[in-house]
Amino acid sequence: MSALVELRGVSKLFGNERAVSGLSLPVERDRVTVLIGPSGCGKSTVLRIIVGLEKADRGEILYNAQPITAASLRTVRQRIGYVIQDGGLFPHLTARENLSLQSALLAKPRSQISQRIDELCELTRLPKNALARYPLELSGGQRQRVSLMRALMLSPELLLLDEPFAALDPLVRSTLQSELKSIARQLHQTAIFVTHDLAEAARIGDTIVLMKEGRIEQAGTFRDLSEMPATKFVTEFINAQRSTLLT
Repeated sequence: MSALVELRGVSKLFGNERAVSGLSLPVERDRVTVLIGPSGCGKSTVLRIIVGLEKADRGEILYNAQPITAASLRTVRQRIGYVIQDGGLFPHLTARENLSLQSALLAKPRSQISQRIDELCELTRLPKNALARYPLELSGGQRQRVSLMRALMLSPELLLLDEPFAALDPLVRSTLQSELKSIARQLHQTAIFVTHDLAEAARIGDTIVLMKEGRIEQAGTFRDLSEMPATKFVTEFINAQRSTLLT
């Protein structure tokens, strides 16, 4: 199975602080890759480098086996959907307007935009009457559904999700985790999901990448990490969260 995205020797400094250090990682197609680790380990920075919001100091990122360059970045961005923790919805636009904005800027026909919104409402189980509401009038779960729909509007090849459920209550979070996994399977979606929660990683991820201080400690399935830990840190991280793991 070929990688849709591949990071090769990527490093990033913020002042004297090393956020990412010589990181190499293939992101396989049609799979959900979860980046997990303690705060400050570089997992969110990896997403920002892929989407071009941060520039790597060293290394390269390949997309469809081609290096991402300044000239190709805009085209690559149009193939990526990006969801951040608070959703990033424009507060002065309704849910429908938030969903339509990027497609309208690309001069997509209104009928096509409406059809896509209807498809995504069904896929994410968002009530259609929520489309006329502003973000502050939506529940937390509905806002995250709209954020996910917006990221999926242009049928992206790659979906990046940066702790999208972190601020939600446990019941809503559990529901959205299940729905995201189902959506990824239905769409054969390649995705990178960032979290600090091992139970969430185990529930959503096909591949789990545990990071520490900008490096990969171990990558594999949840079973690999829990039954065959590569380092003492992997064992300590899993043991620290064992009480939260799904049974």
